[in-house]
Order: sequence, then structure tokens, then C-alpha cells
Amino acid sequence: MLIAFLAEAGYAGFEDGTDFLKAYIKEEEFNPAHLKSIIRLQNTKYTESIIEDINWNQIWEAGFDPVIIEDFVGIRAEFHRPIAGVRHEIIITPKMSFGTGHHATTWLMMRAMKEISFEDRALADFGTGTGILAILACKMGAGQILAIDNDEWCIRNAAENIALNNCQKIQLLKSDIFLAEKSWDIIVSNIGRNVILENMPSMCASLRKGGSLILSGLLQDDENQVMESAQANGLLKLAGWQRNNWICLTFTSS
Repeated sequence: MLIAFLAEAGYAGFEDGTDFLKAYIKEEEFNPAHLKSIIRLQNTKYTESIIEDINWNQIWEAGFDPVIIEDFVGIRAEFHRPIAGVRHEIIITPKMSFGTGHHATTWLMMRAMKEISFEDRALADFGTGTGILAILACKMGAGQILAIDNDEWCIRNAAENIALNNCQKIQLLKSDIFLAEKSWDIIVSNIGRNVILENMPSMCASLRKGGSLILSGLLQDDENQVMESAQANGLLKLAGWQRNNWICLTFTSS
């Protein structure tokens, strides 16, 4: 419940344990009065701190372990040994972008993608981050691929990872919204409930008949709202996945 309220207030990252919750927000967007009103409703205490400007990439390298999703895909950094026994291998240098496979939502998205044929199909990845989902789609044989993000740093990082994985067919677009200008066989978006709901009409309008929409960045409590929006826009639920209180939903257009 607290995560839901904080997400509504603009907090974009969360780390939860058995007796704590860490929530992250850009310093210029932090509103102490708003936070106090939320905390008061939840009858709990909090502390606040500004994260110092340090070499996050160095810290990431020290703690980054390869991620293996069944026999389907392995994700590693350049300094790791190649991963044997998987169909697809992805090399990622995330820097300050989201998407290494470690977070439950990225894991869920990739597991859901395993169930769909990508061969020669057109795909849009909305909220691409490191470009990891677009790269996986490329390795699975997708034809036309567009990777979208609103952050210039993510666009640059995704370009580096695309080059690392020899996925030249992926095009990058910097945009805050999903533009309903082209039609797609598959749309993937691991970006969070509010952005998904705001862009649901455009994504659905762009989805070809029989196409697939895969969504995550969602908590269990988000499912009803997302389901209602998808159904209102003519989609049918095909599958749902769950991991550590996070969910991934796959829809199709009828």
C-alpha cells in the first residue's frame, strides 16, 4: 500500500525487505510535505538522505552476477565468461539505465517473451532502458524493432548495448509517449503502472490484430486497473506471471 502511494507521488524505484522500504525520487521532485502526509496515513517513520555522486558503474561491476532464465537466456557483463546451455546470450553494461535481468520485472518480461514467436515480426519496446528486451527480441528473430525511452542517458546506454550484441536492426527513439503512428505485431513495456495506463490507448491502437502486448513494472495491486484499461481498449488477457510481488501480463488484440 505504501509503495502504491509513493509511486503515485513520483517515486520511481523501490527496495523492500522484511522490515524496511527504500524509495527513490529525483532530488528536485522531492516534496517533504507530501511525503509526511503519506507517512502519516501509514502510521510509520522514515528518514531521508541524498545519495552521493559516486561511481555507480564500479559498484555495479563489483556486485554484478550473471542472470540465467531457465535454458532460455543468459545475461552477463563483458568481463564475465560466456554462458553455456542457453539459447540466447546478452551482454549488458547498464550504467545508470534500468534492465539487467536482476529485477523481478525484467526477469518476468523475458520469461513471458519465451512463450511468443518473434520471427520476422515487428516489435516496439516502450521504456527500453538498457535495451535488453529489444536485444532479446532481435536475437529471437524479430524483423523491425523500435526501442523507445524518454531519457537521453538511456538512449546512449541502449545504443552501446545494441552495438555490443550486434543488433544493428534496432532503431532508437527518444520520446515521452508511445506514438500511434505505426502498427506492431508485438509491444513490450516494462515501465510502471501510471505510464502504462496513460499510453494504453496508443499502444492498443498500434497493435495489429492477433498481436501481443506484454506489460510489467507492475505490482500485484496494479493488476485490476491495468486489466480494466486493456479490456476497455479491446484486449484479451493471454497469460500472467508473478515473482516477488511483481507481475507481468500478456494480452492479445482480438
